[in-house]
Amino acid sequence: MTNAVGPRAVFGVVVPSTNPVVEHDYWSAGVPGIAYRAGSMYIPNPVMSNDEDFEALLGQIRASIDKAVRDVLTAEPDRMVMGMSAETFWGGVEGNAAFEQRLRDRTGLPVTTGASSCRAALQELGCRRIAVFSPYQPIADREVGRFFTEAGFTVEAITGLRCPTAMDIARVPDDRLREVVAEIDSSDVDAIVQVGTNLSFVTLADQLEAELGKPVIAINSATLWMALREHGLGDQVAGAGVLLAAH
Repeated sequence: MTNAVGPRAVFGVVVPSTNPVVEHDYWSAGVPGIAYRAGSMYIPNPVMSNDEDFEALLGQIRASIDKAVRDVLTAEPDRMVMGMSAETFWGGVEGNAAFEQRLRDRTGLPVTTGASSCRAALQELGCRRIAVFSPYQPIADREVGRFFTEAGFTVEAITGLRCPTAMDIARVPDDRLREVVAEIDSSDVDAIVQVGTNLSFVTLADQLEAELGKPVIAINSATLWMALREHGLGDQVAGAGVLLAAH
C-alpha cells in the first residue's frame, strides 16, 4: 500500500541479516516515489567456506524467511522482492517456480526473485550464451548453472569467488571483480551475469558494459528492473547498466 515516502509503490525486500548491499543499491537508483521496506533473515552463523557450510547457511535462511516476511508484511507492501539469490536458483527452473509460489501463497502479493529476473533480463537483451560468476561455493554454482541451462541458455563459463563468510561477500574489491570477469569472458559470450546480492557490482557492471561492448547484468539491477516493469513502472535509471537505462 502506498504511503508518503512511497506514493507510487512500496516494495517489501527480504534480505539476509548479513547483507548491507541490496537496500543500498535500490535506494541509490533513486526511482522517485518508490519505497523499500526490508525484512531480515537472521543468520547467526555466517560461515560458508565449503559446500557443507553453504548448505547450512541456506538452512538458516529457510528457517528464518517466514519471520522476515511476516515483518515486511506489517508495512503493507505492494510487492515482494527476494533480496537473496542462491535460494531462488535452487532446484533449477522448477525449484524457482515452487519458491515463488510459496511466497505468493504466504503473502498474497506479486513476487520478484533474482533467478526469474536474470532470465527475463537475458531474454529482453537477446542474449543466449552467458558467463556467470558468484560469491558462492561449487554446490551453489551448480544450481545456478542448472537453472540457466534449464531456462534455455548456454553457460559458457561459471565460477564462484568462494567467499569464506556471508559478510565477506560485501568486501570483495572492484579489482577482484574485474579479474573474475576477465577470466570468464570470451568472444563466445553474449553477456556476463553476476549473482549473489551482497556483491557490490552495480556501478562496476555499468562501467564494464561500456568497456566490453556487451551486457553485464548485476543481479540487484535485474531484480529492481523486473520489479518496476512488472509493476507497470517504466522509469529508466542511469549508471546501473543498459537494462535499467534503456529497457
